Amino acid sequence: MEISNYSELIRGDRVRANTPPETNQAIDTEIAAMVRYYASKTDYEIGRRIEELDNEWDIGRIVEARVSTISLIGVILGLKRSKIWFILPIIASTFLLQYAVQGWCPPVSILRRFGFRTRHEIDLEKYALKALREDCNEISHKDNQINRAKEL
Repeated sequence: MEISNYSELIRGDRVRANTPPETNQAIDTEIAAMVRYYASKTDYEIGRRIEELDNEWDIGRIVEARVSTISLIGVILGLKRSKIWFILPIIASTFLLQYAVQGWCPPVSILRRFGFRTRHEIDLEKYALKALREDCNEISHKDNQINRAKEL
């Protein structure tokens, strides 16, 4: 299966579904380029990249962190300066609710254009690198766990 053609794998990904196709294509192209780049690297270098991917923040985590920060700033400014600042937590909470329900909110479009990825996209690169490193047993074990969970 080609990396650029994996939309069937992530059917339930609401962020990708609400992202313009050209942005998704740019992210897919970047993933494919990274996998090609690491194809000629040592297992150690691939392992380091996999560790980086394990620590990469996905877009959901970034949205949550930004909403928390904006809400906290709004509450502090509302208590210290003027009550008008309480509008920030209200707007931020509205965006977070919209993101939770729809998988999209206005900041997501901007973040996606900057290349922030979903957990599925990060995992795709990670599993492709594991396949390069020939961690097939671990990948097939994970697939077996997923299939077993689906059956329950």
